[in-house]
Amino acid sequence: MKWVISAENIQQDDLKRVGGKGYALALLGKNGFRIPETVCIASAVYKEYVARTGLRERIQLELHRKDFKEMRWEEIWDCATRIRNMFLRKPIPDSIAKHLSPVIQSRFKDKPVAVRSSAPEEDAANASFAGLHESYINVSGLDSIMEHIRKVWASLWSDAALLYRQEIGLSVEKSSMAVVIQAIVSGDRSGVAFTQNPNDPSQGVIESVYGLNQGLVDGTVEPDRWILDRRTQRIISHTPVNRRYWITPMEQGVQLSPLPESKSQIPPLNAQEIQEVYSRARRSEDFFATPQDVEWTYEGEDLVILQSRPITSLSNGKSEDNRGWYLSLHRSFDNLKSLREKIEAELIPAMIAVAEEMAQIDLTALSDQDLAQEIKRRWETNHKWVGVYWDDFIPFAHGVRLFGQVYNDVMQPEDTYEFIDLLAQTKMASLERNRMLEEMADRVRHDPQLAAQLKNGDHSKLDQGFLKDLETFIQKFGDLSCAVTGGTQCVQDAMPLFTILREMASHPISPPNQRKSKTTDNLKEKFLGHFDGDQQTRAAELLDLARASYQLRDDDNVYLGRIEAQLLSAIQEARQRIHKQSQAGGKDSISADLKKVLDDLDHGPETLNPYQKQTGQNYKIKPRQLVGQPAGPGISRGKARVIQHHSDLAEFKSGEVLICDAVDPNMTFVVPLASGVVERRGGMLIHGAIIAREYGLPCVTGIPDATLLIQTGDEITVDGYLGIVTLGGTGLGDPGADGLKENQVMDFEGT
Repeated sequence: MKWVISAENIQQDDLKRVGGKGYALALLGKNGFRIPETVCIASAVYKEYVARTGLRERIQLELHRKDFKEMRWEEIWDCATRIRNMFLRKPIPDSIAKHLSPVIQSRFKDKPVAVRSSAPEEDAANASFAGLHESYINVSGLDSIMEHIRKVWASLWSDAALLYRQEIGLSVEKSSMAVVIQAIVSGDRSGVAFTQNPNDPSQGVIESVYGLNQGLVDGTVEPDRWILDRRTQRIISHTPVNRRYWITPMEQGVQLSPLPESKSQIPPLNAQEIQEVYSRARRSEDFFATPQDVEWTYEGEDLVILQSRPITSLSNGKSEDNRGWYLSLHRSFDNLKSLREKIEAELIPAMIAVAEEMAQIDLTALSDQDLAQEIKRRWETNHKWVGVYWDDFIPFAHGVRLFGQVYNDVMQPEDTYEFIDLLAQTKMASLERNRMLEEMADRVRHDPQLAAQLKNGDHSKLDQGFLKDLETFIQKFGDLSCAVTGGTQCVQDAMPLFTILREMASHPISPPNQRKSKTTDNLKEKFLGHFDGDQQTRAAELLDLARASYQLRDDDNVYLGRIEAQLLSAIQEARQRIHKQSQAGGKDSISADLKKVLDDLDHGPETLNPYQKQTGQNYKIKPRQLVGQPAGPGISRGKARVIQHHSDLAEFKSGEVLICDAVDPNMTFVVPLASGVVERRGGMLIHGAIIAREYGLPCVTGIPDATLLIQTGDEITVDGYLGIVTLGGTGLGDPGADGLKENQVMDFEGT
């Protein structure tokens, strides 16, 4: 069996062994194209590796924790992260390494190389995995190359690749991976050529940057772009850019560096080179008999082809390929830095300003017609910001993803999620809200008269100082009575807020978890200690960026909720007017505008309402145990409180276990009262998991039908270590003896 095959020795029947990328390179090399020195690690080596290390069975276990089709991207990210960490902790066995090492050592010695993916189904005519699997540039030394082969294998199981395979109907479990090892070509100008413009079949496209191609591929460096006439190959247009950076090699890997001023004023390619690149790409198209996406670089005056793949995203009006969205799951450090600056400097201040501007409008003073227009305006505003949320806020969440990957690569911890300890205890909007609630609850705790006034809902007799604090809170966070992130029902009522304050007053709560401060400092010191000089500075910047990303995963919905709350307030004002007019026997024409706009909202595109009651099977027989994903360490026991509607939150009692579809950031005010958290949605980065860890609460996520299988009042035990929820008992012995006491939270630090 040939495990390592040089490009010049690849034969026609080797496609499934070396993958689409390796096979295409070999054919180009044999037909007069200049390609880098290349060898391929056959897909059989991957299969041998996962079999001999026991990873095959462990991967199967991860994939079957939950029906893959029911997993959200957060859950798939968790699954992918755990699998990747398995590869990092399992060196290539000697029985395999002895076949690989001599060939790699003899061909490349100390030469820097690129280690690239080449999955057998990759770059097929009906699928393009471009960008979904990992490639590593400028890797030197046998040990490092072997390590990066494992990382490429692991990328077969990335969240983006898993999602894409599912979409196009490829078997996730039967996937395998070949690896291409190429000698680095130190190109000073690089780019891609699309022989056919995906948006216009009569055109071709060339994009080019100075330096290595990595910056163009990951979006860090913006390229110059030329549009060509496909028939005549004449240049139609050139779109120049502000050339500021380029990607250059460093000791291991690559770095983003300022572009020398002498180059910044000149396009990377001249007219002759543009023609040469496009002609070479068209030759590749002719050879493969389908439009190609060709990656290339200039080494001096020599044009080198790095890879060529079919274009699968050609515009035909029928494509439903979501690969572009999956690619957004990959964000470079520099890309995330720019995104953070945009979010913190532009988007969040704008969201706050928009909400405050709407709050200043006296809705009661508006005519019915003006109120209808105001509702439309607020709906459009909210819709716009929901779009911003998906376009900018969600991608920024991958700052945590990137840090986790780097941390696990460097530290290779037993606990895949150890890096989360470095991100916790950040300043979050929902924690600030809870702090304000706790301060008001403390006043209620020491003032029986105030407690009685809140119980009776008597605003008029409230202490002026307390009333001012209350108004400040409501202005900043709302009155806790309106459901947000979906739905159009809102009944302004301070009683839920009063109820929560009295419950907090009766049961003092602990502040957010501070128990790991020393551990966190030690982890930070150990992590940064793996880097030197500029790399250490960059690692510290990545940690800071990840903390900002982690914080925003909670804060984003709070900011969005302020805007949506203003929409809901206007809707409620309209509903109240219609009700009053109806009670008074008013004519329909008086409120026709309001009725129409409300009807339009009620029958428009539905938005996800996390509080919407689930429908489905009526379970008469309850399972003993429910298995999900561990998302917050610890074990607790308590009575369940199932949240189906926002109004259920006011009934929450201290020590209960919070059961819901998903903890929305606008409902996290009850989390400090909870003894544990259970969610239908899964993932380490969903809001409920984040807040549960901040308060040191056991948390299990990703339990299908959690709000159907569990009912309010059920005695349950939440095991945040194993991701198991037990109904009807603890499974830990007699709670009154040596077992777990009711509502006791156990934190087995270091177990």
